[in-house]
Amino acid sequence: MGQLSVLFIGGNGIISSACSRLAIERGIDLTLLNRGIDSTRPPIDGAKTIVGDATDHASLRGALGDREFDVVVNFRGFVAPDIAEQVNIFRGRTSQYVFISSAAAYHKPVRRLPITESTPLHNPFWQYARDKIACERVLTDAYRDTDFPVTIVRPSHTYDQTLIPLDGGWTVIDRMRRGKPTVIYGDGTSLWTLTHHRDFAVAFTGLLGNPAAIGDTFQITSDEALTWDAIAQCLASAAGTTADIMHVSSTAIAAALPDWGPGVLGDKAHSVVFDNSKIKSIVPEYRATIPFWRGAREIVDWYDEDERRRVVDPAVDAALDRLVDAHEATGFYPRTGRDRGLSAVGKEREA
Repeated sequence: MGQLSVLFIGGNGIISSACSRLAIERGIDLTLLNRGIDSTRPPIDGAKTIVGDATDHASLRGALGDREFDVVVNFRGFVAPDIAEQVNIFRGRTSQYVFISSAAAYHKPVRRLPITESTPLHNPFWQYARDKIACERVLTDAYRDTDFPVTIVRPSHTYDQTLIPLDGGWTVIDRMRRGKPTVIYGDGTSLWTLTHHRDFAVAFTGLLGNPAAIGDTFQITSDEALTWDAIAQCLASAAGTTADIMHVSSTAIAAALPDWGPGVLGDKAHSVVFDNSKIKSIVPEYRATIPFWRGAREIVDWYDEDERRRVVDPAVDAALDRLVDAHEATGFYPRTGRDRGLSAVGKEREA
């Protein structure tokens, strides 16, 4: 069998950058199609690059020319019309088309845990999730009707060193270091699954060129489910402090910060625990080995390496202050962190 030729639409993003590097390490002939826009991540050594816009159908056709690939992976598919056009473009030009969907597509509120690939898809809160569902529908119809060789992958919250899992990004870490309250969704006990992108890449590359993956769907996540309180304290510990946590209802957060609303109400407000037995059965080497406490250190270290990365959003900071003030005015302010429940690391630092 010759060298596997693979096209990544995208390839230098949070998820795809690790997949690209591992694909190169494993001897895959990798080509990246992107718009040529600068990224915060370094270029992928060993990959070929073609410039085109996957959302502009003429641009995509022009960039591809008459090229064919064993596998095409779309990391940048968000709306059904673009996916329908790509079915037409790649039909007969690839033996496998891999679409990166999202675990946000699963039914919310979550009715039963753990989540499996057969969990119904339904999310009335978040347009992003509904669009991913519509994309999947186009592809499953194409497979059933015309044998289009699709594989669907559903990541959950996958991160690299640039992505702070809490809404607000670096502003939230800066608030921790200044001793300001950290606003956490609900009562902080909802379970959330974070997956390091290098772990994700191991499972993902095992699907490329794998005939057993055709016509099927796989979720790829870590097996580590943490509460939002624990996630905040991992980040605080990595930042050399503790999180003074304020629990606020998800609806109140969504009202105060509308840009956060769909992602909070349609995803983060709900516990998500995943059954990864299916991906492990087809990629037996897959084990998520990077716990979030290690990932949190990578994140904070990356931001601390360059002060230009540590950007505080004054509008978000002010909105969080207003939310804190409003919540304190109710007289009900259950707190963790400095008031109670300090981690051993936090106690040592405050002693």
